[in-house]
Amino acid sequence: MNITVEKSKPLKGTIEIPADKSITHRAFMLSALTKGSAKISNYSLGADCMSTLKIIEMLGCNVEKINSKELIIDSKNALTEALSALDCGNSGTTTRLMAGILAGQNFNSELFGDKSLSRRPMKRVIEPLELMGAEFIHNDYKLPIKIKGSKLNGINYNSKLASAQVKSCILLAGLNAEGITSFTEPYKSRNHTELMLSAMGADIKVNENTVQIKKSQLHSVDITIPGDISSAAFFIAAALIVPDSDIIIKNVGINETRLGIIDVLKSMNADITLLNERTQSNEKTADIQVKYSDLKAVTIEGEIIPRLIDELPIIAVIASQAQGTTIIKNAQDLRNKEADRITATAKELTKLGADIKETQDGFIINGKTKLKGNCEIECYHDHRIAMSSYIAGLICEKPVKINEFQWVNISFPEFLELINSI
Repeated sequence: MNITVEKSKPLKGTIEIPADKSITHRAFMLSALTKGSAKISNYSLGADCMSTLKIIEMLGCNVEKINSKELIIDSKNALTEALSALDCGNSGTTTRLMAGILAGQNFNSELFGDKSLSRRPMKRVIEPLELMGAEFIHNDYKLPIKIKGSKLNGINYNSKLASAQVKSCILLAGLNAEGITSFTEPYKSRNHTELMLSAMGADIKVNENTVQIKKSQLHSVDITIPGDISSAAFFIAAALIVPDSDIIIKNVGINETRLGIIDVLKSMNADITLLNERTQSNEKTADIQVKYSDLKAVTIEGEIIPRLIDELPIIAVIASQAQGTTIIKNAQDLRNKEADRITATAKELTKLGADIKETQDGFIINGKTKLKGNCEIECYHDHRIAMSSYIAGLICEKPVKINEFQWVNISFPEFLELINSI
Protein backbone atom coordinates (compact mmCIF):
# COMPACT_ATOMS: atom_id res chain seq x y z
CA MET A 1 0.00 0.00 0.00
CA ASN A 2 1.52 3.30 -1.13
CA ILE A 3 0.21 6.51 0.44
CA THR A 4 0.78 10.25 0.07
CA VAL A 5 1.22 12.62 3.02
CA GLU A 6 0.57 16.35 2.75
CA LYS A 7 1.35 19.30 4.98
CA SER A 8 -0.94 19.29 7.99
CA LYS A 9 -3.14 21.86 9.68
CA PRO A 10 -2.75 22.13 13.50
CA LEU A 11 -3.53 18.87 15.30
CA LYS A 12 -6.31 19.18 17.87
CA GLY A 13 -8.31 16.72 19.97
CA THR A 14 -8.17 13.75 22.31
CA ILE A 15 -7.21 10.23 21.24
CA GLU A 16 -6.52 6.83 22.78
CA ILE A 17 -3.73 4.81 21.25
CA PRO A 18 -3.54 1.00 20.95
CA ALA A 19 -2.33 -1.24 23.74
CA ASP A 20 1.33 -1.62 24.61
CA LYS A 21 2.90 -4.20 22.33
CA SER A 22 5.63 -5.28 24.79
CA ILE A 23 3.15 -5.85 27.62
CA THR A 24 0.70 -7.67 25.32
CA HIS A 25 3.39 -10.18 24.26
CA ARG A 26 4.21 -10.88 27.89
CA ALA A 27 0.58 -11.10 29.00
CA PHE A 28 -0.05 -13.76 26.33
CA MET A 29 3.11 -15.76 27.04
CA LEU A 30 3.07 -15.65 30.82
CA SER A 31 -0.66 -16.47 30.97
CA ALA A 32 0.18 -19.55 28.90
CA LEU A 33 2.56 -20.68 31.67
CA THR A 34 0.06 -20.44 34.54
CA LYS A 35 -2.41 -22.87 36.03
CA GLY A 36 -5.87 -21.50 35.31
CA SER A 37 -7.39 -18.91 33.04
CA ALA A 38 -6.91 -15.16 32.77
CA LYS A 39 -8.77 -12.30 31.10
CA ILE A 40 -6.55 -9.98 29.05
CA SER A 41 -8.18 -6.60 28.42
CA ASN A 42 -7.15 -3.91 25.90
CA TYR A 43 -4.58 -6.08 24.11
CA SER A 44 -2.63 -5.05 20.99
CA LEU A 45 -4.05 -6.08 17.62
CA GLY A 46 -0.68 -5.64 15.89
CA ALA A 47 0.60 -8.47 13.71
CA ASP A 48 3.56 -9.13 16.04
CA CYS A 49 1.32 -9.79 19.02
CA MET A 50 -1.01 -11.92 16.91
CA SER A 51 2.02 -14.09 16.06
CA THR A 52 2.54 -14.70 19.78
CA LEU A 53 -1.15 -15.45 20.34
CA LYS A 54 -1.22 -17.98 17.49
CA ILE A 55 1.87 -19.72 18.87
CA ILE A 56 0.46 -20.22 22.37
CA GLU A 57 -2.68 -21.67 20.76
CA MET A 58 -0.49 -24.09 18.80
CA LEU A 59 1.17 -25.05 22.10
CA GLY A 60 -2.14 -26.14 23.58
CA CYS A 61 -3.66 -23.02 25.15
CA ASN A 62 -7.32 -22.29 24.65
CA VAL A 63 -7.94 -18.69 23.54
CA GLU A 64 -11.48 -17.34 23.67
CA LYS A 65 -11.96 -13.89 22.15
CA ILE A 66 -14.76 -12.07 23.94
CA ASN A 67 -14.51 -8.99 21.71
CA SER A 68 -11.83 -6.84 20.03
CA LYS A 69 -10.72 -5.58 23.45
CA GLU A 70 -10.91 -8.70 25.64
CA LEU A 71 -9.93 -12.35 25.49
CA ILE A 72 -9.49 -15.25 27.90
CA ILE A 73 -6.43 -17.52 27.91
CA ASP A 74 -6.81 -20.97 29.50
CA SER A 75 -3.39 -22.57 29.82
CA LYS A 76 -4.79 -26.09 30.48
CA ASN A 77 -2.00 -26.46 33.12
CA ALA A 78 0.90 -27.22 30.73
CA LEU A 79 2.19 -26.51 27.24
CA THR A 80 2.15 -29.36 24.72
CA GLU A 81 4.17 -30.05 21.60
CA ALA A 82 2.97 -28.21 18.49
CA LEU A 83 2.00 -30.21 15.43
CA SER A 84 4.12 -28.01 13.16
CA ALA A 85 6.80 -25.32 13.24
CA LEU A 86 5.92 -22.09 15.03
CA ASP A 87 5.67 -18.97 12.84
CA CYS A 88 7.01 -15.83 14.57
CA GLY A 89 6.19 -13.62 11.58
CA ASN A 90 8.19 -10.39 11.85
CA SER A 91 8.41 -10.42 15.65
CA GLY A 92 11.79 -10.48 17.36
CA THR A 93 10.09 -10.35 20.78
CA THR A 94 8.08 -13.49 19.99
CA THR A 95 11.18 -15.34 18.81
CA ARG A 96 13.51 -14.45 21.66
CA LEU A 97 11.05 -14.84 24.53
CA MET A 98 9.57 -18.07 23.17
CA ALA A 99 13.11 -19.49 22.84
CA GLY A 100 13.47 -19.06 26.61
CA ILE A 101 10.11 -20.68 27.31
CA LEU A 102 10.58 -23.61 24.93
CA ALA A 103 14.18 -24.42 25.86
CA GLY A 104 13.12 -26.03 29.15
CA GLN A 105 10.02 -27.93 28.00
CA ASN A 106 9.82 -31.72 27.72
CA PHE A 107 9.24 -31.60 23.95
CA ASN A 108 10.96 -30.27 20.83
CA SER A 109 10.01 -27.14 18.88
CA GLU A 110 10.95 -25.15 15.81
CA LEU A 111 10.74 -21.37 15.35
CA PHE A 112 10.77 -19.60 11.98
CA GLY A 113 9.87 -16.16 10.67
CA ASP A 114 9.63 -13.94 7.62
CA LYS A 115 12.56 -12.81 5.49
CA SER A 116 13.27 -9.75 7.62
CA LEU A 117 13.17 -11.62 10.94
CA SER A 118 15.36 -14.39 9.51
CA ARG A 119 18.20 -11.87 9.15
CA ARG A 120 18.07 -10.71 12.78
CA PRO A 121 20.64 -11.92 15.35
CA MET A 122 19.57 -14.63 17.80
CA LYS A 123 23.05 -15.40 19.17
CA ARG A 124 22.35 -13.03 22.06
CA VAL A 125 19.73 -15.47 23.44
CA ILE A 126 21.07 -18.79 22.13
CA GLU A 127 24.45 -18.46 23.85
CA PRO A 128 23.16 -17.89 27.40
CA LEU A 129 20.47 -20.54 26.95
CA GLU A 130 23.14 -23.03 25.90
CA LEU A 131 25.02 -22.20 29.09
CA MET A 132 21.86 -23.27 30.93
CA GLY A 133 21.86 -26.61 29.10
CA ALA A 134 19.58 -25.82 26.17
CA GLU A 135 20.16 -27.50 22.81
CA PHE A 136 19.60 -25.82 19.43
CA ILE A 137 20.04 -26.47 15.74
CA HIS A 138 20.28 -23.14 13.90
CA ASN A 139 21.51 -21.37 10.78
CA ASP A 140 24.49 -19.36 12.05
CA TYR A 141 22.42 -18.21 15.03
CA LYS A 142 19.55 -17.14 12.78
CA LEU A 143 16.09 -18.52 12.05
CA PRO A 144 14.88 -21.16 11.52
CA ILE A 145 15.86 -22.55 14.94
CA LYS A 146 15.12 -26.06 16.21
CA ILE A 147 14.91 -26.36 19.99
CA LYS A 148 15.38 -29.65 21.80
CA GLY A 149 13.52 -29.56 25.10
CA SER A 150 16.14 -29.98 27.84
CA LYS A 151 16.65 -29.90 31.58
CA LEU A 152 18.02 -26.47 32.42
CA ASN A 153 20.24 -25.24 35.23
CA GLY A 154 20.41 -21.72 36.59
CA ILE A 155 23.33 -19.45 35.66
CA ASN A 156 24.76 -16.07 36.64
CA TYR A 157 24.78 -14.18 33.35
CA ASN A 158 26.43 -10.79 32.85
CA SER A 159 25.11 -9.27 29.63
CA LYS A 160 27.17 -6.74 27.69
CA LEU A 161 23.90 -5.49 26.21
CA ALA A 162 21.03 -3.81 28.07
CA SER A 163 18.19 -5.73 26.41
CA ALA A 164 14.72 -6.47 27.74
CA GLN A 165 14.34 -9.26 25.20
CA VAL A 166 17.51 -11.06 26.32
CA LYS A 167 16.71 -10.48 30.00
CA SER A 168 13.15 -11.76 29.56
CA CYS A 169 14.32 -14.81 27.63
CA ILE A 170 16.69 -15.84 30.42
CA LEU A 171 14.13 -15.16 33.18
CA LEU A 172 11.49 -17.24 31.39
CA ALA A 173 14.00 -20.06 30.97
CA GLY A 174 14.79 -19.68 34.67
CA LEU A 175 11.20 -20.56 35.53
CA ASN A 176 12.03 -24.12 34.44
CA ALA A 177 15.66 -24.27 35.62
CA GLU A 178 17.12 -25.91 38.70
CA GLY A 179 18.75 -23.49 41.12
CA ILE A 180 18.97 -19.70 40.82
CA THR A 181 19.08 -17.87 37.50
CA SER A 182 20.64 -14.40 37.66
CA PHE A 183 20.81 -11.77 34.90
CA THR A 184 22.84 -8.56 35.14
CA GLU A 185 22.84 -5.83 32.48
CA PRO A 186 24.91 -2.62 32.20
CA TYR A 187 21.83 -0.37 32.30
CA LYS A 188 18.28 -1.13 33.35
CA SER A 189 16.14 -2.10 30.34
CA ARG A 190 12.34 -2.16 30.33
CA ASN A 191 11.00 -4.22 33.22
CA HIS A 192 7.54 -5.37 32.13
CA THR A 193 8.55 -9.03 32.51
CA GLU A 194 9.74 -8.58 36.09
CA LEU A 195 6.57 -6.73 37.09
CA MET A 196 4.29 -9.35 35.55
CA LEU A 197 6.26 -12.30 36.94
CA SER A 198 6.04 -10.75 40.40
CA ALA A 199 2.27 -10.25 40.07
CA MET A 200 1.92 -13.91 39.05
CA GLY A 201 3.77 -15.20 42.10
CA ALA A 202 7.22 -15.96 40.70
CA ASP A 203 10.14 -16.24 43.13
CA ILE A 204 11.91 -13.18 41.72
CA LYS A 205 14.18 -10.52 43.21
CA VAL A 206 15.36 -7.27 41.62
CA ASN A 207 18.44 -5.39 42.81
CA GLU A 208 19.24 -2.41 40.58
CA ASN A 209 20.45 -3.92 37.27
CA THR A 210 20.40 -7.55 38.49
CA VAL A 211 17.37 -9.84 38.48
CA GLN A 212 17.27 -13.28 40.13
CA ILE A 213 14.60 -15.93 39.62
CA LYS A 214 14.03 -19.45 40.93
CA LYS A 215 11.98 -22.28 39.48
CA SER A 216 8.37 -21.19 40.01
CA GLN A 217 4.77 -22.07 39.24
CA LEU A 218 2.87 -19.01 38.09
CA HIS A 219 -0.76 -18.33 38.96
CA SER A 220 -3.10 -16.63 36.54
CA VAL A 221 -4.10 -12.98 36.96
CA ASP A 222 -6.37 -10.75 34.91
CA ILE A 223 -4.40 -8.05 33.09
CA THR A 224 -5.48 -4.69 31.68
CA ILE A 225 -2.88 -3.35 29.27
CA PRO A 226 -2.18 0.41 29.00
CA GLY A 227 -1.59 2.28 25.77
CA ASP A 228 1.82 1.89 24.12
CA ILE A 229 4.15 4.84 24.70
CA SER A 230 6.17 3.75 21.64
CA SER A 231 3.02 4.27 19.56
CA ALA A 232 2.15 7.48 21.42
CA ALA A 233 5.62 8.77 20.50
CA PHE A 234 4.52 9.43 16.90
CA PHE A 235 1.58 11.57 18.02
CA ILE A 236 3.71 13.35 20.62
CA ALA A 237 6.17 14.16 17.85
CA ALA A 238 3.45 15.36 15.49
CA ALA A 239 2.00 17.75 18.06
CA LEU A 240 5.46 19.12 18.92
CA ILE A 241 6.41 19.96 15.31
CA VAL A 242 3.10 20.89 13.60
CA PRO A 243 2.51 24.57 14.50
CA ASP A 244 -0.35 25.44 16.90
CA SER A 245 -1.09 21.80 17.77
CA ASP A 246 -2.55 20.79 21.14
CA ILE A 247 -3.60 17.16 21.80
CA ILE A 248 -4.27 14.79 24.69
CA ILE A 249 -3.35 11.10 24.44
CA LYS A 250 -5.30 9.05 26.98
CA ASN A 251 -4.31 5.96 28.97
CA VAL A 252 -0.61 5.71 28.07
CA GLY A 253 1.80 3.46 29.97
CA ILE A 254 4.43 5.55 31.78
CA ASN A 255 6.64 2.77 33.16
CA GLU A 256 9.87 4.45 34.26
CA THR A 257 11.97 2.12 32.08
CA ARG A 258 10.06 3.39 29.01
CA LEU A 259 9.91 7.12 29.81
CA GLY A 260 13.23 8.01 28.20
CA ILE A 261 11.47 9.81 25.35
CA ILE A 262 9.53 12.05 27.74
CA ASP A 263 12.68 12.87 29.72
CA VAL A 264 14.60 13.73 26.54
CA LEU A 265 11.81 15.79 25.02
CA LYS A 266 11.36 17.82 28.20
CA SER A 267 15.10 18.55 28.12
CA MET A 268 14.49 19.80 24.56
CA ASN A 269 11.93 22.30 25.93
CA ALA A 270 8.89 20.28 24.86
CA ASP A 271 5.54 21.33 26.34
CA ILE A 272 4.41 17.93 27.70
CA THR A 273 2.22 17.39 30.78
CA LEU A 274 1.29 14.09 32.46
CA LEU A 275 -2.33 14.12 33.67
CA ASN A 276 -4.40 11.72 35.79
CA GLU A 277 -1.49 9.46 36.82
CA ARG A 278 -2.58 6.06 38.16
CA THR A 279 -1.58 2.36 38.37
CA GLN A 280 -3.34 -0.61 36.77
CA SER A 281 -2.13 -4.22 36.59
CA ASN A 282 1.19 -3.21 38.19
CA GLU A 283 1.88 -0.64 35.42
CA LYS A 284 1.79 3.14 35.81
CA THR A 285 -0.41 5.00 33.30
CA ALA A 286 -1.36 8.60 32.57
CA ASP A 287 -2.95 10.91 30.02
CA ILE A 288 -0.38 12.99 28.11
CA GLN A 289 -1.02 16.54 26.89
CA VAL A 290 1.32 17.81 24.17
CA LYS A 291 1.53 21.28 22.60
CA TYR A 292 3.58 22.68 19.72
CA SER A 293 6.96 23.76 21.12
CA ASP A 294 10.07 25.78 20.35
CA LEU A 295 12.60 22.97 20.66
CA LYS A 296 16.32 23.00 21.34
CA ALA A 297 19.01 20.43 20.56
CA VAL A 298 20.44 17.93 23.07
CA THR A 299 22.92 15.06 23.27
CA ILE A 300 21.34 11.62 23.88
CA GLU A 301 23.69 8.87 25.07
CA GLY A 302 24.51 6.32 27.76
CA GLU A 303 22.07 4.68 30.11
CA ILE A 304 18.99 6.45 28.73
CA ILE A 305 19.35 4.69 25.36
CA PRO A 306 17.67 1.39 26.42
CA ARG A 307 14.73 3.47 27.72
CA LEU A 308 14.03 4.97 24.26
CA ILE A 309 15.73 2.67 21.74
CA ASP A 310 12.51 2.11 19.75
CA GLU A 311 11.72 5.83 19.66
CA LEU A 312 15.03 7.02 18.19
CA PRO A 313 13.83 7.22 14.55
CA ILE A 314 10.97 9.56 15.51
CA ILE A 315 13.28 11.46 17.89
CA ALA A 316 15.50 12.07 14.85
CA VAL A 317 12.50 13.65 13.08
CA ILE A 318 11.86 15.87 16.11
CA ALA A 319 15.56 16.82 16.29
CA SER A 320 15.41 18.12 12.71
CA GLN A 321 13.04 20.80 14.08
CA ALA A 322 15.15 21.73 17.14
CA GLN A 323 17.54 24.68 17.18
CA GLY A 324 21.18 23.51 17.26
CA THR A 325 22.95 20.18 16.81
CA THR A 326 21.43 17.04 18.32
CA ILE A 327 23.83 14.12 18.80
CA ILE A 328 22.63 10.55 19.42
CA LYS A 329 25.30 8.05 20.60
CA ASN A 330 25.57 4.47 21.93
CA ALA A 331 22.59 3.32 19.85
CA GLN A 332 24.38 0.79 17.64
CA ASP A 333 21.72 -1.83 18.38
CA LEU A 334 19.42 0.19 16.10
CA ARG A 335 21.24 -1.55 13.27
CA ASN A 336 19.79 -4.92 14.44
CA LYS A 337 16.10 -4.05 14.31
CA GLU A 338 13.59 -4.84 11.54
CA ALA A 339 15.88 -2.74 9.36
CA ASP A 340 19.19 -0.99 9.96
CA ARG A 341 17.35 1.94 11.50
CA ILE A 342 20.41 4.18 11.59
CA THR A 343 21.00 3.98 7.84
CA ALA A 344 17.30 3.95 6.96
CA THR A 345 16.43 6.96 9.13
CA ALA A 346 19.36 9.03 7.88
CA LYS A 347 18.74 8.17 4.23
CA GLU A 348 15.01 8.88 4.20
CA LEU A 349 15.17 12.08 6.29
CA THR A 350 17.92 13.35 4.00
CA LYS A 351 15.54 12.88 1.05
CA LEU A 352 13.02 15.08 2.87
CA GLY A 353 15.59 17.83 3.34
CA ALA A 354 16.84 17.18 6.88
CA ASP A 355 20.50 17.85 7.76
CA ILE A 356 21.30 14.44 9.27
CA LYS A 357 24.46 12.36 9.23
CA GLU A 358 24.66 8.76 10.36
CA THR A 359 27.49 7.65 12.63
CA GLN A 360 28.50 4.14 13.65
CA ASP A 361 26.26 4.28 16.72
CA GLY A 362 23.72 7.02 16.02
CA PHE A 363 23.17 10.38 14.33
CA ILE A 364 24.28 13.99 14.14
CA ILE A 365 21.29 16.20 13.30
CA ASN A 366 21.49 19.94 12.60
CA GLY A 367 18.32 21.98 13.00
CA LYS A 368 16.01 23.72 12.62
CA THR A 369 15.54 22.64 8.99
CA LYS A 370 12.66 23.22 6.59
CA LEU A 371 11.61 19.86 5.19
CA LYS A 372 10.82 20.03 1.50
CA GLY A 373 9.23 16.71 0.59
CA ASN A 374 8.40 16.14 -3.08
CA CYS A 375 10.01 12.67 -2.99
CA GLU A 376 9.38 8.96 -2.47
CA ILE A 377 10.18 7.32 0.88
CA GLU A 378 10.96 3.64 1.46
CA CYS A 379 9.93 1.77 4.62
CA TYR A 380 12.50 -1.09 4.58
CA HIS A 381 9.81 -3.48 5.90
CA ASP A 382 9.97 -1.48 9.15
CA HIS A 383 6.86 -0.09 10.85
CA ARG A 384 8.75 2.58 12.82
CA ILE A 385 10.51 3.93 9.72
CA ALA A 386 7.10 4.08 8.00
CA MET A 387 5.41 6.04 10.80
CA SER A 388 8.40 8.33 11.41
CA SER A 389 8.39 9.23 7.71
CA TYR A 390 4.67 9.94 7.82
CA ILE A 391 5.05 12.34 10.77
CA ALA A 392 7.91 14.11 8.98
CA GLY A 393 5.64 14.43 5.94
CA LEU A 394 3.14 16.45 7.97
CA ILE A 395 5.53 19.44 7.97
CA CYS A 396 6.94 19.09 4.45
CA GLU A 397 6.30 21.89 1.98
CA LYS A 398 5.37 19.46 -0.81
CA PRO A 399 3.56 16.06 -0.70
CA VAL A 400 5.54 12.93 0.20
CA LYS A 401 4.83 9.47 -1.21
CA ILE A 402 5.55 6.56 1.17
CA ASN A 403 5.90 3.13 -0.42
CA GLU A 404 4.69 -0.10 1.28
CA PHE A 405 3.11 1.74 4.19
CA GLN A 406 1.25 -1.45 5.17
CA TRP A 407 4.23 -2.34 7.38
CA VAL A 408 2.61 -0.16 10.07
CA ASN A 409 0.25 -3.10 10.66
CA ILE A 410 3.08 -4.88 12.49
CA SER A 411 2.41 -2.72 15.54
CA PHE A 412 -0.21 -0.07 14.77
CA PRO A 413 -2.92 -0.96 12.23
CA GLU A 414 -5.05 1.92 13.58
CA PHE A 415 -2.39 4.57 12.83
CA LEU A 416 -3.96 6.30 9.81
CA GLU A 417 -7.45 6.33 11.33
CA LEU A 418 -6.15 7.98 14.51
CA ILE A 419 -3.94 10.57 12.82
CA ASN A 420 -6.81 11.55 10.54
CA SER A 421 -9.10 11.98 13.56
CA ILE A 422 -7.00 14.92 14.84
